[in-house]
Amino acid sequence: MLGCLLCPERLTVTNLICTGGGQQQDWSAHYRLYSQDRVQESVLFDEVRTALLQELPAQQPLVVALDDTLVRKRGAHIDGVGWKRDPLGPPFQTNLVRGQRYLQFSAAWPLAEGAARMVPIGFFHAPSAPKLPKATQTDEQELKLHREQQKQMSLNAHALAQMKQLRAQCAASRSIIFCGDGSYTNAAVLRGLPEGTAYLGRMRKDAVLHELPATKAAGSNGRPSSYGAQALTPEGLRTDEATPWSPVEAFAAGKRHDFRIKTLGPLLWRKAGAERPVRIVVIAPLGYRLRKGSALLYRQPAYLLCSDMDLPLEQLLQYYLWRWGIEVNFREEKSLIGTGQAQVRGAASNQHLPAVTVAAYAMLWTAALQLHQGAETLHLLQRPRWRAKPNEQQQPLPSTGDLLRLLRYQTWAGALRPSTLCHFTTKPTNKTSAQKPLLPASPSLPGMLFAVA
Repeated sequence: MLGCLLCPERLTVTNLICTGGGQQQDWSAHYRLYSQDRVQESVLFDEVRTALLQELPAQQPLVVALDDTLVRKRGAHIDGVGWKRDPLGPPFQTNLVRGQRYLQFSAAWPLAEGAARMVPIGFFHAPSAPKLPKATQTDEQELKLHREQQKQMSLNAHALAQMKQLRAQCAASRSIIFCGDGSYTNAAVLRGLPEGTAYLGRMRKDAVLHELPATKAAGSNGRPSSYGAQALTPEGLRTDEATPWSPVEAFAAGKRHDFRIKTLGPLLWRKAGAERPVRIVVIAPLGYRLRKGSALLYRQPAYLLCSDMDLPLEQLLQYYLWRWGIEVNFREEKSLIGTGQAQVRGAASNQHLPAVTVAAYAMLWTAALQLHQGAETLHLLQRPRWRAKPNEQQQPLPSTGDLLRLLRYQTWAGALRPSTLCHFTTKPTNKTSAQKPLLPASPSLPGMLFAVA
């Protein structure tokens, strides 16, 4: 796990062995560690979740963001690889790429002024059902079994299984709020929510909603209605002039912003069922400028669905704004850490090795957040001159790049020998606009690099 954070190359098993200095020893045990189910990454994530819950007040709910990501692969014999929709493709053209699908749970670590840092507490391989062979596509029995397998291996089924497991691992007194995007706002997730949990996510602007049914009159015949009259759609609520906008303040993008919100509920949505009332929340688009003095532009409005009727609007909006942190985790895990770069084929290896890399990333941030909120000070490396100096009154949270550079400096600084560099070094100038010296192209430069090493 330390090698996952220190490896300067692609995060393959070979490079991890070399980073740890084991390239001259037997390497087979490193591969068997993952391929033969000898890793329990749940134990690692349990430590992260326990540390997070210790910093969380007893009355505050655990806010968990869930989302899936695609790891591109080229091999046709890798477990779980298939043709998936390219999330980076243009909106006017659906592109397909080969890759693996992973599901991640990230919990919010609250900070000052309403900010939070999302820390991964779970990373799961969520493959879809394999394609049915052509020879059995006409067999009715095989088709029936294949459809059942597709339901059991769907992304909603994977998400619900992990949501129930997380609910069982936490104390019953601690409520859990799951935040997802529009792909998880569906009948399977909303009807399968475990007890003591709530769901908050985006929804369609043209969703058909109903009011609560009227009480059946005494002595009337027939069964009572499950749904009442049709209510406003989320888009209709936004354009309804009779419903006023409510000002709400929340933290986003480094500072607090003023939002305008409309809400309506309790309502019934047929996908959620008549037994689960929901409320809809419409967030007005925020205005922004590309540069100072430019025209005022607006983003798109957001339409949210929440299954908790008593959640205050300030907390509801803030919890959903925290959800963006899971997208940041995906980008940093795949670009900075190297999750998914290992060239392994088996089902066990494709589950354990990427999960261990994410657990290393989560533990790195857990240690940094504990130092950030504790009495100790996290002494980072000196920032480059071209970066803006932070406010002395505020202690900004370090980036993942800052943490990785500090960890590598603490690990490798003692092994460097500055005496081998002093014979050709020059004193740096304080003028940042001074002319840079031109190094002559000498054939002895590779020799000097080997001497330093």
